Amino acid sequence: MSADIPLLPFEQGRHLLSVLQFDRQGLQALLNLAKAVDPIAKRQAVCTVLDGAMLCSLFFEPSTRTRLSFESAFLRLGGEVTTTTGFTFSSMAKGESIHDTARVVSGYSDVLVVRHPEEGSVAQFAAASTVPVVNAGDGTGEHPSQALLDVYTLESELGARGKSVDGCTIAILGDLKYGRTVHSLMKMLSLYEHVSFRLFAPPSLELPQSVADYAQARGHSVTVLDTVVEAVSSADVVYATRVQRERMTEELAQANAKGDLLNRAMLAEADNLGVVIMHPLPRDSRPDAYDLSTDVDDLPGLSIFKQTDNGLNVRMAIFLTTLGVGLDAVTLTTKQRPWKATLRP
Repeated sequence: MSADIPLLPFEQGRHLLSVLQFDRQGLQALLNLAKAVDPIAKRQAVCTVLDGAMLCSLFFEPSTRTRLSFESAFLRLGGEVTTTTGFTFSSMAKGESIHDTARVVSGYSDVLVVRHPEEGSVAQFAAASTVPVVNAGDGTGEHPSQALLDVYTLESELGARGKSVDGCTIAILGDLKYGRTVHSLMKMLSLYEHVSFRLFAPPSLELPQSVADYAQARGHSVTVLDTVVEAVSSADVVYATRVQRERMTEELAQANAKGDLLNRAMLAEADNLGVVIMHPLPRDSRPDAYDLSTDVDDLPGLSIFKQTDNGLNVRMAIFLTTLGVGLDAVTLTTKQRPWKATLRP
């Protein structure tokens, strides 16, 4: 994180760069706001509270869910979106610096959402921007909005089972070294009480010790297991992640591309077929991709698509917060939709 950008609490007029900007109270306030805008997220109502506001979406790394989710969230609130993807279609291909790009583009916008392949790069954008910047992923660094939607999903799914995030046991599987979603999620869950983390990673893809130390220093249990079955046994939640092949050498990528990371047989062996199953997506469904198998898709705890839906709520709440829009203004500018979008037989 750039020294020029202090990690202030996330609120009106502030950048969102890290999960470390939240305390438990601030986190709960944002999650409550995300729940309140659910009718708009589900298109049961139409809102124009951000009429005239402009989002600039800058994605210098491939993305489907995150980019479309942020843009859809802003549009659902009545705002407008301008976007660019990849370096090829950016002046950075001509050698323009992050500083100059951020300064120029922020002059066209009210808020920027930025994804970039280099850790710390989004903070560089924020240092030069004249409007709030939201981190949509910076290399192997952080992905704060994903952690927020993951926690929102955890509260919903565990709550429906009469459980709480406080005191829960979560098995985290897969690429724990390069998976920025895991790093952000574990730090954010450290705001809760007595969370037990059960970890499994292939050789050379283990969780950075600094992330484990962060959780343990705040009173949480971190246990590394030798097998997936051991990790998921007795877990309330399983969080699986794909191997981040784009961030590793070809040799290491090939060494970790065998079989399934997690499948139905493993959950059955662990006697935990009813566990909540989460994944930040994309899921690599190719043979031997070492990811979450599609044979779990009919299990009752599968929540991977609920996560993507919940991303709209959370990202709407992020925009409302940083632009200083309260629920009263949202209510005044919301009406029932006059159209229907249902499938016909």
